[in-house]
Amino acid sequence: MQILIIEDEPRAANQLQNLLKLLEFEHEVLEILDTIEDSVSWFKANPAPELVFMDIQLADGLSFEIFQKVEVQCPIIFTTAFDQYAIRAFKVNSVDYLLKPIQENDLQQALDKFLSSKKPSGLDPIMLKSFLADLQGVERREGILVKEGDGFAQLRISDLLYIYSEDSVSFGVTAHKRVIIDETLDQLHPTLNHAQFFRINRSQIVAKSAILKIDRYFNHRLKLSVVDDRGQEFIVSRPKTSEFKEWLNR
Repeated sequence: MQILIIEDEPRAANQLQNLLKLLEFEHEVLEILDTIEDSVSWFKANPAPELVFMDIQLADGLSFEIFQKVEVQCPIIFTTAFDQYAIRAFKVNSVDYLLKPIQENDLQQALDKFLSSKKPSGLDPIMLKSFLADLQGVERREGILVKEGDGFAQLRISDLLYIYSEDSVSFGVTAHKRVIIDETLDQLHPTLNHAQFFRINRSQIVAKSAILKIDRYFNHRLKLSVVDDRGQEFIVSRPKTSEFKEWLNR
């Protein structure tokens, strides 16, 4: 059984492979991909695998974006850390979805469902088109709850210059202060206005209005100068460079 794994967390990819071995599922991993861009390139250059395990939240966006750029004609088992994406996964006609951390029994059930299907197929194009339209029309949040003293306060999203993660804690920076946010970047990113905010790498989201200067950086990356950088380096990861340039031109 030839499978493709699309997962941007090495630990999660390793755990999946270990579970497949534990369940004695005969398979060959063709590739492990971690970005939308690399996944699109792979599907364009290779025959469809027999099965894909696909993480929904990748470093450069939601994996559903892959289907907007290339036709995927194979069964998919989605993986996600968030229940909110479970219904979305079924809307695009996946074989199944698995919540992280993946449990042995859940993986076995998903594999049984896949193997029992007489004619496992790819995604329903009509369902997919409808789903993507719904996804793009999701209402973006205007405020965010942040810690303030012994309590909480609401901060306007439009006031944020950038958001970053450090030692598993999320911080938001405005022109006047830095605040702690009780959400991960994976949870925050889908809810932001993507016309105004861009996730330049796994640990940083930057507002377009905060960017002062853009310089070339080694290994085909970009380095940003932003308002009130607080000693942080802002490097656009290589897989996101072309998308970032397009975003700036909008």
